[in-house]
This record gives sequence, C-alpha cells and structure tokens, in this order.
Amino acid sequence: MIRKIFVLFVAFFLAGPAFAAKGNNAVQVKGSDTMVNLGQAWAEKYMQENPGDFVAVTGGGSGTGFSSLISGTCDIAMASRNIKDKEIALAKQKGIDPNEIRVAMDGLAVVVNPANPVGRLTLDQLAQIFTGKITNWKEVGGEDEKIVVLSREVNSGTHVYFKEHVLRKGDPNSKEEFTPGALLLSSSQAIADEVAGNPSAIGYYGMGYISPKQKPVMVAKDAASEYEAPTIENVVNGKYPISRPLFLYTNGQPQGLVKKFVDACLSKEGQEIVLQTDFVPVNP
Repeated sequence: MIRKIFVLFVAFFLAGPAFAAKGNNAVQVKGSDTMVNLGQAWAEKYMQENPGDFVAVTGGGSGTGFSSLISGTCDIAMASRNIKDKEIALAKQKGIDPNEIRVAMDGLAVVVNPANPVGRLTLDQLAQIFTGKITNWKEVGGEDEKIVVLSREVNSGTHVYFKEHVLRKGDPNSKEEFTPGALLLSSSQAIADEVAGNPSAIGYYGMGYISPKQKPVMVAKDAASEYEAPTIENVVNGKYPISRPLFLYTNGQPQGLVKKFVDACLSKEGQEIVLQTDFVPVNP
C-alpha cells in the first residue's frame, strides 16, 4: 500500500482563522503527521468542488495541532489521539472550547527492513524491544544484530498512542518509557525512509505509510493468539491489536466554512478518500 503524498502549500493563509472571521473563504488545518496526507487529499478535493474556498493543511504532530487551536492560529486541529485534560484546561483559559469529531480509523504498523527475517512479534515482545529490554534481533528469531529502535518524537500523537497501548499495555499506572537509545524522528516518512535503508531498524507509523521498501510485522496480542497483519479489513473486524481513531478538533461546534469542510470530510466522497489513503472510514 503506497500512500500518494500530496504537497499542498497555500501561502496566502498563514495568518490562520482570522481570514474566515473576516469573511475570506480560507481554513487553516494543522496537526497530526499521520493525517496530513489525508487532510491534504480532502483539501484538494474540496477546493476542486469549491473553487472560491481555500484550505491549507500542514503537519507537525497532534500536539502542534492542539497548540495552534488553543492559540487561535488554526481553525481545525488534526489529531491521532484524544486531547489531554491539561490541554482542555489551557484551552478554556484562552476562551477555546475544543470539540472532538471522529473522522477515520487507523492501524499502527510496526515495520522492519525487508531483509530482516523477523516477521511476527507479540505485543509483549514489541514492548520489550521498544523499552530496551530486548536489544538483539537474535532474541526474537532474527540475526545476531543490535536492534535500532525508531520512534516518533514526543509531540506526536502516534508516539503517545504507541507508548500507552503497546509499552504500557493500556495500564494507566505503568511508567514504561521508550528506551533512551531510541532515535526520535520528526515524521512518519522519516521513519519509513530510515527503515528502508537500515536492515537493523524497527519503527512504527500509520499503516497508510507502508510501502514495498518496508516490511510490516504481523502482531499478536499474546503468544496464544493469532498473528494479524495491519490491513483495513483487520482494523474493521478488530483483529489487528494496534488500532486507533483519528479526529478533527474545532473551537466549539463547527460553523460556516469550517462546518462546510468538516461535512465534506464526513461525506460519502470524503470517506472514500479515507479508504483511498489506506485508513478506515467511520461512515462506510
């Protein structure tokens, strides 16, 4: 599954939501790198059908999206995690009322280099690899090579989700962290590129980034469970154990042009784009 990467720069709209407030037909969308190609595909389709409107989409991570929404420098925040209580509190102080809209589902793929013989891992093995308790590929059936652990940076919703659901196994009292030796990379594409060029590397990203240059690992909940691949079908049927919802956040209930764009994302055409970019629709 090769995600087509769209590059969309709309230089006129760096001033953010002020344009919409002043009657200009512009929407600024920021946030999750996992969602940035999906957001840009939505924007491209939307502007084709609404040539008088403009939508600018940029990434930077879910945390960046929330910060921009709170500071009033974007109209919509894209997020691959729920907003945190402390972010809600800060938003309220700024007069912002974060409104959550689920727009898609995603499966997180764990990937290795195609030359790596390891193709199956349990959630426990993944937790031990990414926390540094397993450090050599021979410990999980691979070659006698040191494991190079790759992670998204801490501002990423993907980083947060992987830590909470894989490293900490959903236990709110767990204090497990990524190994200090992990290489923190700024984007999913950076992880894809590093895995493609490093036979010892292992990383993770939204399954829409999978290409023939990386090998997705089949994952099992435990040693007694079936190993499942990160596919749309397995996310829909709940078999793949590392999946999550994706969100758009607005300031209160969306109005005007923001509502028009959100409605387009949730429309039949918008959800077809979700499927085309290797995510799972919430409105089939």
